[in-house]
Amino acid sequence: QVQLVESGGGLVRAGGSLTLSCAASGATRITYAMAWFRQAPGKEREFVSAISWSGGITSYADFVKGRFTISRDNSKITVYLEMNSLNNEDTAVYYCADVLTASRVYYSESAGAYDYWGQGNQVTVSS
Repeated sequence: QVQLVESGGGLVRAGGSLTLSCAASGATRITYAMAWFRQAPGKEREFVSAISWSGGITSYADFVKGRFTISRDNSKITVYLEMNSLNNEDTAVYYCADVLTASRVYYSESAGAYDYWGQGNQVTVSS
């Protein structure tokens, strides 16, 4: 069983920055894609960013392009989400997710494609 443990959330002023981390453990991972999703109060869970196992392919939702950067360290089985220029609309619970895949370049923007999820990490942006 794979466990994903997130860290790095918290309270930040508008215009500020935070970096989320998500560390995987519990099973031998060969190749796997990882992603971040978020859910604001009263809203559906939405895609934020994804990264292939190789790290060479990334995808971002339009509302975070140019502000957020996803990266990964496979030696630590960890994915990161660097968030800059945060605004009130970024307030949400952020979830990391991963899926075992045979492809080094696979990723998905669909929540249904991922098998394992973190516990969620609150990010609150204040004015």
